[in-house]
Amino acid sequence: MSILRIGHRGAKGYVAENTFNSIKKAIQLNVDGIEIDVFKCLSGQLVLSHDEDLKRMTGKSGAIENLTLKEIDDYLINNEYKISTLNEILEQIKDPLLINVELKGSDTATTTSEIINDCLVKGAWNIEHFIVSSFNWVELEKFRFVDKNIPVGILVSQSMSISEAIEFGKKINAHAIHPNYNLLDKKTVKKIKNNGFKIFTWTVNDKNDIDLMKELNVDGIISDYPDRI
Repeated sequence: MSILRIGHRGAKGYVAENTFNSIKKAIQLNVDGIEIDVFKCLSGQLVLSHDEDLKRMTGKSGAIENLTLKEIDDYLINNEYKISTLNEILEQIKDPLLINVELKGSDTATTTSEIINDCLVKGAWNIEHFIVSSFNWVELEKFRFVDKNIPVGILVSQSMSISEAIEFGKKINAHAIHPNYNLLDKKTVKKIKNNGFKIFTWTVNDKNDIDLMKELNVDGIISDYPDRI
């Protein structure tokens, strides 16, 4: 099987991250999937953002979890792009592809499950189009408690343990481990795969690192520049 090419926060290397325009750019680059981040705002919708505060992307401070969607509409990313909800993004994608939803904020698990399952009953999407991941293993466990079916990925940073991720993955019946690429070598890849997990690694931008991940035969590469994969 070929390695899946997954655009990080859309196509972050080319267009402002987590915007529909960035996602559209990734699709134009013929990706197999996209990774996006979600927080739950005060009025209950899931909005796309990597940061809990909007300052870095909009120049204006505001904690997403303390703002209603109507208030968030007053913020523009790079003075240009609207902040989208997960619902809006999924409705605007005409040809379904792999969507990796990363749970960034608290209390995102149940709403994410509801939105994805609503998509599934509408017809064009199927369960293989989704994977839900997080560094917040408590939130990921909540997701698995409310949703036994949608695939789950365990995010692992360089300061975390692959062995612990594998054990937690078994506990919640995860589909994949999502390690930082610096954690991977032949032995580690073999260990993860022997335990029955797919490997989606991040954030791999340098061509030499991408080539190494291909040699290690990971299942998917998440990159700001997915056309380099």
